[in-house]
Amino acid sequence: MLHKTGSRAVEAEGLTTQQWAVLGALSRESVRQGMALGDLARYLMVSRQNLSGLISRMERDRLVQVVPDEKDRRSRLVVMTAHGQDIWQVQAQDKIHAYYEAVLGDFSVTDMTHTLHYLIRMLESMDRVDAQQLGGRDPEPDENVPDL
Repeated sequence: MLHKTGSRAVEAEGLTTQQWAVLGALSRESVRQGMALGDLARYLMVSRQNLSGLISRMERDRLVQVVPDEKDRRSRLVVMTAHGQDIWQVQAQDKIHAYYEAVLGDFSVTDMTHTLHYLIRMLESMDRVDAQQLGGRDPEPDENVPDL
């Protein structure tokens, strides 16, 4: 439902909720110079494999570009383009805020606090189950990570 209704909120900008998540992650001040694909995948809690396809489509649409890391030329960073910044900051932000207001408008501050608390607890439980399922071994790359 989030994907369906959220994507409708920003469809005029040509965005989906997955693209919205990537642009939001890349818009943070601490990563203005870009993020490695693996770091971005971990931040968004998705697989590198599925994120790669999304990043390719976003590159095609000029929202992001993948550039060599100046600190390590073997690594590549995903960076939001000027076009992506315009879409994110100028065209999409008001619509995203209006979407959240429509979805959360009936929630009190206490409701939102409790909801966030329980979502964090659920995420912690999922992390614990994931670790138990792996039997203490390190996960394979992209193992047990949801699709975008």
